[in-house]
Amino acid sequence: MDELTLLADADQRAQAYLAAVGQRRVFPDADALAGLAAFDEPLPELGHPDADVLRLLDESGSPAAVASNDPRYFGFVIGAALPAAVAAERLMLAWDQCASSFDNSPVAATVERMAARWVLEALDLPRDSAVGFGTSATACTLVAIAAARRALLARKGWDFDGDGLIGAPEVRVVISELGHITVKKALRVLGFGMKRVVTAPVDAHGRIDPARLPPLDDLTIFCVQAGEVNTGEFDPFWALIPQAKAAGAWVHVDGAFGIWARASSKVHLTEGIEGADSWTTDGHKWLNTPYDGAMTICRDAASLAAAMNSDAVYSSAAQDAQKNLNLEFSRRARGIPIWAALRALGRSGVASMVERHCAQASRIADGLRAAGYDVLNRVVLNQVLVRAATDEQTIAIRKAAQASGEVWFGPTVWQGRPAFRISVSSWRTNDEHVDRLVELLAILLEKYND
Repeated sequence: MDELTLLADADQRAQAYLAAVGQRRVFPDADALAGLAAFDEPLPELGHPDADVLRLLDESGSPAAVASNDPRYFGFVIGAALPAAVAAERLMLAWDQCASSFDNSPVAATVERMAARWVLEALDLPRDSAVGFGTSATACTLVAIAAARRALLARKGWDFDGDGLIGAPEVRVVISELGHITVKKALRVLGFGMKRVVTAPVDAHGRIDPARLPPLDDLTIFCVQAGEVNTGEFDPFWALIPQAKAAGAWVHVDGAFGIWARASSKVHLTEGIEGADSWTTDGHKWLNTPYDGAMTICRDAASLAAAMNSDAVYSSAAQDAQKNLNLEFSRRARGIPIWAALRALGRSGVASMVERHCAQASRIADGLRAAGYDVLNRVVLNQVLVRAATDEQTIAIRKAAQASGEVWFGPTVWQGRPAFRISVSSWRTNDEHVDRLVELLAILLEKYND
């Protein structure tokens, strides 16, 4: 089979998979999971035909895929990839570009530069900020914190690149008591011992309490949240960031999904966020781009470029070349699907999608309260935090809903007790789907109350 025929076969199989979205199980059943045993084989001595490789992947793999692009998927703030973003990614893969610099890929450099400009406009962040397109909020947070530490030490006259950390002034980190695990992972990987990271107390809604903010100084990296992972709440940036800036601290915003509220009528939730030094967000969450697309945004473009610089004698590039704004030297053009999503949606499309999901989250909350559930959060965004009368019921209902194949959402723990979290973030989800979710959960609550 020649290359073009093989790719046409792949496209046909992909189209068949997408045609079943909304009809298949959201989570695979036992038979589909058992079918994954087909991949357990020795490394072949002689290679298989390309068509056979694709056949196995589709016939044994597709049934076992979680339908996270299904309108009934409500887990982990995963948005279904927009058609324009998916199509752009397919064309980008055909180009097969190393998107490190203009010399390697003029088209990637040009489109990603435009995507960066549009992101700053959509989020109304300082227009001269640097935007690096990375793999995930985890990697992008690592990049932002590395740049922050280097910049704070430089202000003290310390040559981080030359002398490293041995003997350097200690840079402190203050994070929310409910800081996301990806922020903690980035800190741990960078060598900030978790026993030395200071946690800021939160209020009943999961927001950092300004009245109990730990001391900050000019060797502090202060991490705040736009969208707490359970409640969807926002730290009070308007109160916290001025305190931090007055102390000389670097403020980093973990905005994996919540920062997109800033592109909608929910902008008031983000008041003061523009005063921070760096921000991270995912494309594959609320912007609904394919996975493996996130952003580091840094007010001080030169600081980010200096921290991530990877110029070599055989490969030098502009300060805003993506290889100088990210961990990767060789990289795919992750900003292209983000550009495609923004061009297809436009400013009004982003706003309407965010606002629709927030309204649907409120609709779910109202329905579940009426059914007898305890909704634990104020539902200010797209997150609904839910509990039944007992912990046992909460767990049993969540497992039964998952096993039904009709919906999927995940477990969580809130204030020491089990709960489940419903996230609305897919462009495919309409009111019919949220009403079916409420109906199913009402039936399950009645069953487990008997």
